[in-house]
Amino acid sequence: MILVGLWFSRKNKSAAQFTTASGSIPGWALGLSLYATFLSSNTFLGVPGKSFGSNWNALVFSLSMPLAAFIAAKYFVPFYRHSGEVSAYTHLEHRFGPWARTYAMVCFILTQLARMGSIFFGVALALQALTGLDMRTIMAVTGVCIIVYTVLGGMEAVIWTEVMQGVVKTVGALVILGLVIVGMKDGVSDIFRIGMADGKFSMGSFNPLDFGSSTFWVVFLYGFFMNLNNFGMDQNYVQRYHAARSEKEASRSIWLCVYWYVPVSIVFFFIGTALYAYAQQHPEAILAVKQQVATERHVSVESLVPADYGDKVLPWFMVEKVPKGLMGLIVAAILSAAMSTVSSGMNSSATVFLKDIYQRYINPSPSPKKEMRVLYIATTISGLLAIIFGIAMIGVQSILDMWWELSGIFAGGMLGLFLLGLVSKTKNATAVTATLVGVAVIIWMSLSKYLPATWEQFRSPMHVHMVIVVGTLSIFLVGMVLTRIKQLKTSKS
Repeated sequence: MILVGLWFSRKNKSAAQFTTASGSIPGWALGLSLYATFLSSNTFLGVPGKSFGSNWNALVFSLSMPLAAFIAAKYFVPFYRHSGEVSAYTHLEHRFGPWARTYAMVCFILTQLARMGSIFFGVALALQALTGLDMRTIMAVTGVCIIVYTVLGGMEAVIWTEVMQGVVKTVGALVILGLVIVGMKDGVSDIFRIGMADGKFSMGSFNPLDFGSSTFWVVFLYGFFMNLNNFGMDQNYVQRYHAARSEKEASRSIWLCVYWYVPVSIVFFFIGTALYAYAQQHPEAILAVKQQVATERHVSVESLVPADYGDKVLPWFMVEKVPKGLMGLIVAAILSAAMSTVSSGMNSSATVFLKDIYQRYINPSPSPKKEMRVLYIATTISGLLAIIFGIAMIGVQSILDMWWELSGIFAGGMLGLFLLGLVSKTKNATAVTATLVGVAVIIWMSLSKYLPATWEQFRSPMHVHMVIVVGTLSIFLVGMVLTRIKQLKTSKS
């Protein structure tokens, strides 16, 4: 990957090349790049851990992707391509003022740091089991390598390495699944029999009125709003729309991402269920994992349930059951799962810093050489901060749960403000009020669970997945209602 960065560094002479590859990327490569970004270590390790510990409820997130992709391909891609702005947040300043751009930019950077940190933590969790190295060392070495090739090669290196990484990750997942199936007494039939008996294929309750638990509809709503944010407001994706050769190829890349990600995510859920069935047939084999977790948490082995050690089962299986001849492929797949998402996160964070902070507040017209220096420094700093975030996450029980919670908190207000500006004729003052209301709702829903028992009546009754849903709708609907009230007052006067 570092050699790929060196190869593309020859062309990396301008900010346009560094941030959008000068619009030279074919649609198929862009689609695979988006797919690889989605398929991070949160999917590679978190999804099997989730399905091992519970069921297929989280798969509903993937099932919501086509609906979000339809809206993005039809409305968001043309909007950004016609705007000509590389930053996803510049238009918010044109629409509402500098505060809106700054608010969205801060939300994006916090989301990226949380995401990259969780990915570093996931890859360190797996490689610690494989190598015995300290997790902090793994994060530091991996992070430095990613920083080097991202700084050298820019967006073009990021996209083409993600194409390779996407293929490696997919092959690695299929190899792991094949090895688990081979380890079962009667193969796939045993997995379905045990999984069906223990409800492992369930996608959750279909009660449309229950918003307090992780039902099918709660996860679907979360997935739809989160994917809408990814395709519509996330600089990672918006930047790729500009990297495509044409608007048509940019739209196609979104659908190619969906066509790949949805079936492959099913493979990862099946891996988790297969590992659960394997553990039922080989209870003595999984005992080492349970003993490790019990020691870390100072509890008895008997008190543990599958959800307590789900994230550690796949790394354990790779250590104990993957033949040495295939171990290199699996390690490469795990590293690819981290590198693809983190490298694009670093590049997009650096782009946001250049466009929305440096050129907006410090130096509006830097020279090409100065722009490149700022991009190099910002990429490096974002990578180092991501490593620190990853180290801070050591000890988290579920990678996927943690990432979903953090992303819902940071992304809700950003998406609501974007939709308000896109759909309505809301003025600046109204948008400020709507955003303040939305942020207050997000803070209450996110933090009220920490209120003491005596204040239980003030806690949010909704599941944490509803934060992005309610936060987005709060900003959008409050803005629309206030705008309508003002219009009525104006017409009467």
